[in-house]
Amino acid sequence: MGHSRPNASEQSPPATTSDKQELKVNWLYGSFVPKDVPFKPLTENQRWKLYAKMTYTTYGLYIKTAFFTMSDQINNRPPGWGQTGEGFFKRFGTRQAQFIVQNSVTAFGDGVADWEVRYERCRCDGFWPRTRHAIKRNFVTYGGPDMKLRPQLMPYVGSFAAGVTAASWQPNNPNLVVKGYQAAITQIGVGIGVNWLAEFAPEIKRILRIEKK
Repeated sequence: MGHSRPNASEQSPPATTSDKQELKVNWLYGSFVPKDVPFKPLTENQRWKLYAKMTYTTYGLYIKTAFFTMSDQINNRPPGWGQTGEGFFKRFGTRQAQFIVQNSVTAFGDGVADWEVRYERCRCDGFWPRTRHAIKRNFVTYGGPDMKLRPQLMPYVGSFAAGVTAASWQPNNPNLVVKGYQAAITQIGVGIGVNWLAEFAPEIKRILRIEKK
């Protein structure tokens, strides 16, 4: 699959890294571990710091919520709220609540299980090996002090819970279980896309800089 479990020889440099290096969060594709930063288990304190950055203190997250809200507003989803200013704020609040619930459930579940919540960039080279790694990591993660592979369950549980929560106050009484199921299924495609962006972000940024010049 173009990927193997991180080991000591791959974790270069061996020097101690800071929280700033280990707890990186991008507003578009979430938390990630750069290729040159050791991939090691999070401490409890690091988990709390990372949760805050992933959910509340990275300001770009609110811009992303606003973009999704604008799409909902333009397409009048759900139609019961109309396309007024009040409808916009209801949609924005719903989107933000859904995001917070999903992140909270995912972070809590991974914390209890001692599983990894971050995406680590592949310690491999080549487009297809890295792409396979991004796809694979949407279905498996690492856990425990030995960092063995575990099923990537929590993002799907979080998506289901967020879908049910958001649907609970939407007009026309949508089926909560169906909404939760739809949100969990959507996580498959979204998760793969987000991982791919996180994997190839350095190259994408480099291309954009060249084109800008």
